[in-house]
Amino acid sequence: MLNFALVGERFGELRNRSGFTQKQLAEYLDVDQSYISKCEKNERQFSADILEKAAELFGCTMDYFVNESCEFAHMPTALRAKSLNTEDLSTIAAMNKIALNLRFMESLLEGE
Repeated sequence: MLNFALVGERFGELRNRSGFTQKQLAEYLDVDQSYISKCEKNERQFSADILEKAAELFGCTMDYFVNESCEFAHMPTALRAKSLNTEDLSTIAAMNKIALNLRFMESLLEGE
C-alpha cells in the first residue's frame, strides 16, 4: 500500500529545495494551488500523472515519492532568471528528463 503521507512530504521537500512556490507548480501542473497544498498536507492524494510530471521537473524518479528507502541525487541547475513561468518549468523538466535517462543508461553500462 502506498504511503501517501510520504508522497506529500517528499513533494513538499523537493518543491522547497527547488525554490518553487505552490502557485508556480500549480500553474505548471495545470491544477489549483489548493490541490498542491492539500496533497502536501496529506489531505488529498496526487494523481499518478501529476507525480510523473513533477518528478520530471524535480529531476527524480517516481520511485522516490513512494519508496522510503529510495534516495534522491539532486541535479543542480543554475538559473539567472528572477522569476520562472510555466514555459521555463517545462524546459527545466525536459532537461531533467534527459539527465535522468543519461544517469540510467550510465548505470546500465556500469553493470557490463
